[in-house]
Amino acid sequence: MRMTKKRLLVLMPILIAAVIVFLYYENNAIGITQYRLGSDKLPGGFESYRIVQLTDLHSKSFGKDQSTITRKVKKLKPDLIVMTGDLVDSKRYNTEVSLMLMRKMTEIAPVYYVTGNHEWGSRFPALAKGLRELGVHVMRNESETIKLGDGEIRIVGVDDPTFNHEAYDDVSRIKQHIAVALEDVDQSQTHYTILLSHRPELFAEYASQRFDLTFSGHAHGGQVRLPFLGGLVAPGQGFLPKYDGGKYTAGGSTMIVSRGLGNSIIPQRLFNRPEIVLVELARAD
Repeated sequence: MRMTKKRLLVLMPILIAAVIVFLYYENNAIGITQYRLGSDKLPGGFESYRIVQLTDLHSKSFGKDQSTITRKVKKLKPDLIVMTGDLVDSKRYNTEVSLMLMRKMTEIAPVYYVTGNHEWGSRFPALAKGLRELGVHVMRNESETIKLGDGEIRIVGVDDPTFNHEAYDDVSRIKQHIAVALEDVDQSQTHYTILLSHRPELFAEYASQRFDLTFSGHAHGGQVRLPFLGGLVAPGQGFLPKYDGGKYTAGGSTMIVSRGLGNSIIPQRLFNRPEIVLVELARAD
């Protein structure tokens, strides 16, 4: 039976409304992805160490004063929060909403931050100053140790390659950034070492440097995710990116790539909701 014109006029607004609601949900309903990792390099004297990763906010707001993200992160009870770049967007450089999120996060746990490609430019020094005033650890090719249980772990943070125009390409730039971050580190030490670096496509380099765990973002989950194929396209990787989101291993190195929170050039996510990552570390004997 053919649909009558009257019935079609009734159904069309309902279908349009359903599509709008679905697209809004895909862009704004934050999911939680959890991983548990063990290593005999971790010190003893603790049961678990919970790390929340946020990335690629791109100046987006989730609720008034970032209340939606804040509520979700609080429930995860993190010991550490890492922000792996693109806190702001180069075209919507809204420092107010970005710093609001970081302010809320510092009230929950220590926060460590590294740059993404969108922070690059003349406005970054003011952003970095605001972050430091909030107590955020702005890691610009730096290394710190964090007390854990009866020992320590090391956290290393490097700038996105866009912040270094001396080296020829992204690989040589990131090598230079890592070298600067580790120049005062005693290489004979065997700390469990976490790297914060925005670019997942450089995982081969992170693995070659023997980082135990890397947190990365940048790929936005491939923006649109297709059944059986994964992400459709990601900056720096092109179509059907290898590192679009999830857990990757190479040798003894693990990389966690978050699908991120906001959008940039492409304004809509599809089958790829915003994501908060929780990694729980435990000693493996």
